Amino acid sequence: MTIKLPELPFALEPFGPDGGWTYENGVLTGSAGAKQDRFVPPDGVSTESASDAPRLLGAAPQGDFQLIARVDVGFAAAFDAGVLYLHVGERDWAKLCLELSPERPTVCTVVTRGHSDDVNSATVEGDSHWLRLTRSGGAFAFHASPDGERWTFVRFFTLGTEQERAAARIGFLVQSPTGEGCTASFDHITFRPTAPADLRDGT
Repeated sequence: MTIKLPELPFALEPFGPDGGWTYENGVLTGSAGAKQDRFVPPDGVSTESASDAPRLLGAAPQGDFQLIARVDVGFAAAFDAGVLYLHVGERDWAKLCLELSPERPTVCTVVTRGHSDDVNSATVEGDSHWLRLTRSGGAFAFHASPDGERWTFVRFFTLGTEQERAAARIGFLVQSPTGEGCTASFDHITFRPTAPADLRDGT
């Protein structure tokens, strides 16, 4: 099954558990089930994800890009999140999350290179926030914004090999690591075939 959104120049395909993905009137909605997450603990206790989470991904066009969405999360339990997701390999992927972490909505990031790291960036007001995933040359950037106009730089990193980066898949994920399930919606979805001129000046 593939989903074609008018805002995106590529089709999306579901991965992982069934997310019940729907798209209506410009809003993409998906749901995670109980204890569903995509995370490889960095302490080495586990070498595999404890579970998996619903993802809806498509092959990014070549070159620079920005994937933007306003994310709204039905928070119910710690670490529930709506996510912009980047996949470059089975052990190399990254998440930009609006997450309940653990009591306040927070912009969080995870970059996985075999094992995952886990970084909290800033708490936010309310259950929605704008997120942006960028590819700029051979690297990727995460930004967040309360209004989709002024962007806060969150993270700049690279993943995988040059060939893997060129074949990156991007899209959306919903998780509920400790809870009984979570629903998130993504609207104002935008794709731009360019990177910001300056990753750190708020544009």
